[in-house]
Amino acid sequence: MRLPALVAIALLLSVPALAGPASDAVRLFYSPPVFEGDPALRGRFVDPARKIFEANDKTPEGEIGCIDFGVAVDAQDYDEAEIARTLELSEKISTDTAEVTATFRLFPNEDESRREILWSLAKVGGDWKVSDVASLTNDWRLSTFDCDE
Repeated sequence: MRLPALVAIALLLSVPALAGPASDAVRLFYSPPVFEGDPALRGRFVDPARKIFEANDKTPEGEIGCIDFGVAVDAQDYDEAEIARTLELSEKISTDTAEVTATFRLFPNEDESRREILWSLAKVGGDWKVSDVASLTNDWRLSTFDCDE
């Protein structure tokens, strides 16, 4: 009787901790990394982030918009496997708002490729939606981008 209980405990200890539903809303952008500005993902955002992506959509064909990098990874280049291997999510929830911090590394064995991204979320209709994204590593915030220029 003790052996099954010990096996069950060992299995539970070997499973990575799940941060929760707000983190699940962020995990989508890392598994694998996707372009956050893709109009097919627009329903996962609320203002001000949604407004910034919509303004970026108006960039004339052939020109570079104000968002010219992967917001989730704070870079243009990355190793997908390294992000998957090193990704850690932690969340703080306060009623209908949440902050999820994603920490990871872009490339193996490159400490300078470590990133820390803060996702701000709002609960809308029972679902967590991204309202803003900020790089704690490189000191920018999506809501401050001016894509209307």
